[in-house]
Amino acid sequence: MGNVNIEVHHVTRVEGHGNIVVNAKNGVLEECRLDIVETPRFFEAMLRGRPYTQSSHITSRICGICAVGHATASLRATENALGIEPSAQTVLLRKLNFHGEMLDSHVLHVYMLVAPDMLGVGSVIPLVQIAPEAVLRALRLKKLAGDLCAVIAGRHTHPIAMAVGGFTHFPTIAELKALRGRLVDARADMDETVKLAKTLPWPQFNRETEYVALRKEDEYAFIDGTITTTDGGKYAINDYRQVTNERMVTHATAKHCAHKRESYMVGALARFNVNHDKLHPRAKAAAEELGLKPICTNPYLNTAAQVVELVHCVEDAINIIDELVGRGVKPEPLPAFPGKGGEGAGSCEVPRGILFHNYQIGDDGNVIGANCIIPTGQNLANIDADMRALVPQILDRPQDEIRQMMEMLVRAYDPCISCSVHFLDVRFV
Repeated sequence: MGNVNIEVHHVTRVEGHGNIVVNAKNGVLEECRLDIVETPRFFEAMLRGRPYTQSSHITSRICGICAVGHATASLRATENALGIEPSAQTVLLRKLNFHGEMLDSHVLHVYMLVAPDMLGVGSVIPLVQIAPEAVLRALRLKKLAGDLCAVIAGRHTHPIAMAVGGFTHFPTIAELKALRGRLVDARADMDETVKLAKTLPWPQFNRETEYVALRKEDEYAFIDGTITTTDGGKYAINDYRQVTNERMVTHATAKHCAHKRESYMVGALARFNVNHDKLHPRAKAAAEELGLKPICTNPYLNTAAQVVELVHCVEDAINIIDELVGRGVKPEPLPAFPGKGGEGAGSCEVPRGILFHNYQIGDDGNVIGANCIIPTGQNLANIDADMRALVPQILDRPQDEIRQMMEMLVRAYDPCISCSVHFLDVRFV
């Protein structure tokens, strides 16, 4: 009893490559860890010697899904290093663009990566047959998200119009009004998304941990703010290293992070736990309908928190468009290089959690050094801890069910290891 021997290679619907190693004998857990085996891609080294104006365009290539998030964090780090303050119009356009990326990524994860598990199929493809309306809804929402990003920043994947201190392209009032109409129409799709999420059989598993996210007192924070933890920690963005405390581990090419405990969690659930009081009323109603209350300690419900954020992003995007239309959108010149370099950090809440970029820029305008800390890297130690807590609870279940629970746990974090197509190699030895 309690001996499990399962091997699963190339589990799909996650991004990157890694191995789960579990060794349980006679009911005793001997090994349980998530190995990360991706080769480092050295984006930080790529930035050295490059003009600061190129940083956001280079680092947006870190991820094809979070390209807007990386570009925004890069721009904020550069601006903080050079003492450049973006205009109110730039801030609004960036927030609107950010909502487009959140919509795109969360819809992908909810409908195409997680829903198949819950509905008993292997991928989104069979869903076309058993739930065609859900697939069409997902595609419709993704089209809206992509179009929003294209209107604001030229395109979604690797935006071309975002620049230090502003934009090189500006949406017309007609384009903004058209987007607003589509966002209002998307409320019906949001309602259906909440209804779908309510019917899904979320696994029951809880483990107390620390949750870390940006927070502002006047909005649900996605760009800038104070690093805030559910354990009471508050830090300026420049002090991010006091939270992340990166360390090397022998079983991963990615670093692990820890604050005061052995690990912490970032992502939609962390943002919900830290900022639930700042959600739009319609998003709060969605959370209530899903039975999601802070502090939620079930990592599987990270996806449910993403559904809540979908509702919030649609509503906030409508409000931002109303403000932009009322103000009028006017072309603004980009600020010139101030003639002196500096160091600065920038932070955003990308779909998978809090992201940090930190740059040192020389007096010639070229990057001297860079540091990027990715959300999934911050989650890896917490995934290990969740696995160690979960496996002993389910050792008496059939092997296929154990394998499925493990895969679903990792997928719940919406991990992005290398933006490739496979992630897990589960081994019970």
